[in-house]
Amino acid sequence: MKKIVSLLFIVILFTTSPFAQNYPHVLSMQERAEVIDDLLIDKVETVLPQLMRRADIDMWVIVSREYNEDPVIKTFLPATWHAARRRTILVMHDLGEGNGVETLAVARYDVGELFKRAWDPEEEPDQWKRLAEIIEERDPERIGINISEIWGHADGLVVTDHEEMKEALGSEYANRLVSAEKLAVGWLETRTEKEMQIYPQIVRIAHEIIAEGFSDHVIQPGVTTTEDVVWWFREKIRDLNLITWFHPSVSIQRADPESFDHLRTFDSRPGENLIMPGDLLHVDFGIKYLRLNTDTQQHAYVLRPGETEVPDYLKEAFDNGNRLQDIFTNNFKEGRTGNEVLAMSLKEAKEEGLKPSIYTHPVGYHGHAAGTTLGMWDKQDGVPGDGDYPLHLNTAYSIELNNATYIEEWGKEIRIMLEEDAFFDASGVWYIDGRQREIMTIPRTPAKQ
Repeated sequence: MKKIVSLLFIVILFTTSPFAQNYPHVLSMQERAEVIDDLLIDKVETVLPQLMRRADIDMWVIVSREYNEDPVIKTFLPATWHAARRRTILVMHDLGEGNGVETLAVARYDVGELFKRAWDPEEEPDQWKRLAEIIEERDPERIGINISEIWGHADGLVVTDHEEMKEALGSEYANRLVSAEKLAVGWLETRTEKEMQIYPQIVRIAHEIIAEGFSDHVIQPGVTTTEDVVWWFREKIRDLNLITWFHPSVSIQRADPESFDHLRTFDSRPGENLIMPGDLLHVDFGIKYLRLNTDTQQHAYVLRPGETEVPDYLKEAFDNGNRLQDIFTNNFKEGRTGNEVLAMSLKEAKEEGLKPSIYTHPVGYHGHAAGTTLGMWDKQDGVPGDGDYPLHLNTAYSIELNNATYIEEWGKEIRIMLEEDAFFDASGVWYIDGRQREIMTIPRTPAKQ
């Protein structure tokens, strides 16, 4: 009977909408395409030249075949292209200080406004031979290709294309091929001024969805399960004509003997977990919009009968989580590696009596993006490779971490698991749309007695 009631409740949730959430305007698909293409042109013109020089790459060649796309090429395609076409080859050649970057497409078509077609199959049927001609004409010293042992994002050149490319170039130019991993990572991790004008609204949309999901519009204690809420999130994303890059999760901590477990919380979650008064809820949630991703974890408390606010012991635990965020982000400094910031922050937090765990990652074109990794939940001693990569300015991160606090009233330790999207620039770290400073209550305003 309970299952039937629960299903009926979900049908009501998905067909009625009395809750007036203050969602920012979501653009039409045509408007989105215009914004995406404008952001791309601006980034190629204002950011790419300096990134190529920083990485000491004279020419960047990205090769991809349809439906086996290099992760980087997707960020260069126009908004109306959902995939590469046949074999698409993009060439970016640094013309020198003050002259920008030449952008060519060794393809049958122009690739958007930026990459003009530089191959006529009627004149030269061999696509690889035409690429070799372009390279010989420009004679670059260092030719970057997307091969990387550390970042999957920068390892998009498949074996077949790599071998055929080397054969077509001949030994002289094949010997000039170098890994473009630092250039690729720089391109993926760097956020432009224009991107940061729109990113706050994207994160705000995600925050508003979470706020509605963690409300009595969606949750009826004793009826609604965590899986009901998860699927409400999925439906709401679709209702807003948005997409997500991962399946949301909703979990519960409560006054029971069950202890916290990372794998259970983020992976093997119980399929049916009834939400009850006195529960501390947690959500892990993200959206993708205008090619930028969000990744957020927040908490809500279900008020017991007679309660009008979150219990003090949970407020204190949450404050400890906010304090860990402050310790951590205060240690961000240009040039420091992720492993250095991780070690400093854990040491400082423990000296203050906290029980921290830090596992922060870049965010941007991808949810788990390329750039500096600052811990993993199962690697608190540092992350070889991408944890050794230094922090650069104008990069965005999901500040993801948790702090454990023993709750006397529950007779066990709980974890406040927080994740908020933030930007690192010359002023330090600032949260793109703020951060959660208090646990939400369900309902928000309890009925007067």
